[in-house]
Amino acid sequence: MSEKFEVGSVVQGKVTGIQPYGAFVALDESTQGLVHISEITHGYVKDVNEHLKLGDEVSVKVLSIDEAAGKIGLSIRATQEAPEKTEEPKQARPRKQRQAPVKVETETPQGFNTLKEKLEEWIEQSDREDLIKK
Repeated sequence: MSEKFEVGSVVQGKVTGIQPYGAFVALDESTQGLVHISEITHGYVKDVNEHLKLGDEVSVKVLSIDEAAGKIGLSIRATQEAPEKTEEPKQARPRKQRQAPVKVETETPQGFNTLKEKLEEWIEQSDREDLIKK
């Protein structure tokens, strides 16, 4: 498989199958690879069928060759020049409101003892002879 094709080479192929995740491209009679949906064109591709049809002749770049699994990763996008970015005005999105910081009270509210106070109370109780069960 890799004797004919090298990673980075650009070859001609024919679309032989289309799936929701990409398109299969025959590189020769016995070898085919997959063009993942993200490698079809620059920009977002919702449906592969909007960009490719069965039998289309395409120019693809070999991205990866997995001899053990017998898989070849291809890219049509890598053979095309990236479109120039046009400066479109960005949609004004509402900004997230920041939450007010949580106010932590330093004084303990009435009716609640701090652990430190309670611990001191328990130590005193443990030292008292009249509270010790015999």
